[in-house]
Amino acid sequence: MTSDPSNAPQLSSPSYRLAALDQEFLLGDAMRGVRFQLEFEKADRALKAWGVRSTIVVFGSARIREDGPGSQPRWYAEARRFATLASLQGGAIQEPGRVRDNVIATGGGPGIMAAANRGAAEAFAPSIGFNITLPNEQEPSPWTTPELTFRFHYFAMRKMHLAMRANALVVFPGGFGTLDELFEILTLRQTGKAPPVPIVLVDRTYWSAVIGFETLLAEGFIAPSDLDLFTFAETAPEIWDALLAGGLEPGRPVGAKPAV
Repeated sequence: MTSDPSNAPQLSSPSYRLAALDQEFLLGDAMRGVRFQLEFEKADRALKAWGVRSTIVVFGSARIREDGPGSQPRWYAEARRFATLASLQGGAIQEPGRVRDNVIATGGGPGIMAAANRGAAEAFAPSIGFNITLPNEQEPSPWTTPELTFRFHYFAMRKMHLAMRANALVVFPGGFGTLDELFEILTLRQTGKAPPVPIVLVDRTYWSAVIGFETLLAEGFIAPSDLDLFTFAETAPEIWDALLAGGLEPGRPVGAKPAV
């Protein structure tokens, strides 16, 4: 069929593009809600296809190196060991079509995140990377499961995916981003917006120096019971034991009732 040259202006008009193929339209302010929904649905469907029912979220600095200075090698090694231990004992390794619990999930970047994803890979278990688009582009970790490696534009949607399936939170030393993620979950727990999940801070000395928990309590900004929302641990086995003591059950989401 030959196009009528007289309608060339109509054919080339942006209004004539199919809405689903009109990138200028889809990236406009009016479609922000649609883009939120797309970022939710894409990751959600992929995780369901893999049978991921629950996760153990591991946070920590992207700047920590396996061969870095000070305590960095120790933190990296413990994150790696913990992810292997949790993957082997938590219910992440299943036959295709079976439900997976306590799958290691991170922000998908380097440092502690890479260490945790690496530990899961060394257990031949899947792990998740929730990457974010940054001005200095963040490359995905080579250790995340390719089909479970995602990229988000919106921090809010990324945080939602990190929180909504979390059976537990393990937080290694980190900076602004790690603190932001930690207090997000602590606030959800404090306000009852999230179910009771164990939260473990790794390296008591670091966290006690960075955050004045006792000062917050003394000033009346938190309640004494708020200090029970988290605990401390130093090594991979201690982290795992603390999660179990906090209610984590391999193969079942925290707070779920056993089948009868």
